[in-house]
Amino acid sequence: MVPLGFVVGMPRISAAQDEASSYPNRTIRIIVGFSPGGAPDIVARLIAKELSIAWGQPVVVENRTGAGGVVAAQYVANAAADGYTLFGANSAYVVAPAINKNLSYDTLKDFKGVSLIAAAPTWVLVSPALGIKTLADFIAIAKAKPSLLNFSSAGVGSYSHFSAELFNRATGIAAQHVPYKGPPEALNALIAGEVQYYMSPLGAAAPFVRADKAVALAVTGKERLPDFPNIPTMIESGFPDFVLETWTGLVAPSHTPQPIIDKLNRAVAEALRKPDVEKGLAAMGLTASPTTAAGFDKLIADEVVSFSRTAKEAGMISN
Repeated sequence: MVPLGFVVGMPRISAAQDEASSYPNRTIRIIVGFSPGGAPDIVARLIAKELSIAWGQPVVVENRTGAGGVVAAQYVANAAADGYTLFGANSAYVVAPAINKNLSYDTLKDFKGVSLIAAAPTWVLVSPALGIKTLADFIAIAKAKPSLLNFSSAGVGSYSHFSAELFNRATGIAAQHVPYKGPPEALNALIAGEVQYYMSPLGAAAPFVRADKAVALAVTGKERLPDFPNIPTMIESGFPDFVLETWTGLVAPSHTPQPIIDKLNRAVAEALRKPDVEKGLAAMGLTASPTTAAGFDKLIADEVVSFSRTAKEAGMISN
């Protein structure tokens, strides 16, 4: 005799499998919380193009800006859980719950990871006006003259703000935060000598590092950058636990059937093996970094915990 629970469960499993087998049969939308032309938007469009080619269905990117990605995340949280509305998440996605306890969605419960797409370390950049070349010298100055240092960021609660707070705690230094409108403004402030250091994304700053308009003291990845082999990692500089990467990825509403998540995950991994995609990511200082869906969920959960702790310690939480 077949257990009743098994009989009851069979149609549901069959329906999910049938839905996945015909997926996708219409347009998929990837919702991005930032303006066109930025890294989150460009990465989403690279992946959208490859998915569209692979499946013969339109995959379009839709920009819904506001509140550091929160507006877009809320939209996707409320969307049908059928795989046709996805969220192009980036590091701001884990910053939001760390600084805002009144989000209208739950980052860990209302979404399901599809895959990490790409990741990149950041640079510890200082102003040439300081006249230093090593992280040790910078820390010595910071501890000897704590009132001297200011750091720029792309705004209060931005990823660069969090990066600097983590850096300050790891190195035991103190500095004043000077928020700017966005990454270009924060970088320009460093170059102009308005601030002394900035935890910078890789791509935009590379020309200024090459031109000696900004001094890179360390990189926050596990390994040195191939194009900048003389810049040590934070690990090599005496901070073995300091590894920090920005990232982009895809998530879906939490009740999206697992077979559809798995199908999306495989397609993203295949897209990231394409030479044109790798080249496009490399141009922004990003490395293709596909994961399992479960692995991406774990990364998100771990960073929410870490950033929430940092936000509390730094007094960055809004009620």
